Amino acid sequence: MYAAVVGGVGYRLLAGGQLTLDTGVGRTLRPLGPITVAMAAPRDTVFDVIAAPYLGRTPRAMADEIEVLERGSDMVLAAHRTPVGGRIVTTTVETVRFNRPETIDFRLVRGPVPHVVERFTLHPEQGATRLEYTGELGADFWGLGGWWADQVATKWEATVRASLDRIRTEAERRAS
Repeated sequence: MYAAVVGGVGYRLLAGGQLTLDTGVGRTLRPLGPITVAMAAPRDTVFDVIAAPYLGRTPRAMADEIEVLERGSDMVLAAHRTPVGGRIVTTTVETVRFNRPETIDFRLVRGPVPHVVERFTLHPEQGATRLEYTGELGADFWGLGGWWADQVATKWEATVRASLDRIRTEAERRAS
């Protein structure tokens, strides 16, 4: 009974991003993406849509998802909240670096795994944009870490896909 309670609490803390096991022991890395999305909008417009909630004022509609903790001219520290099932909401803290108009880089500071780096690369294509998402996710403790990395990556990539769909919709709306 005690082990089940401790295991349940540990899972909720780990899945929610409040507990990160970062020992570097037996680290398993796995790719994220690539995910490619074509957008009928110029590269500058797509970049502006992605950067706006970080570098400008976060829209009220996104306030439950993104909280900018520290803002600089080309980099922010932001908390991202993502429902992951049940009543669990994962909170990640990430640096987000902007290199206009080509790339946006994300690096995990705190979350359900100890290592995530991601990049949005914006490729111009005759007035449109091809956004390519790539990344790497890692967890510790060999096979168990690999299993956990796969669980997290499945939800992580689904969240990125949904975000890219929203970005495409808004960028194409602004471009029309």
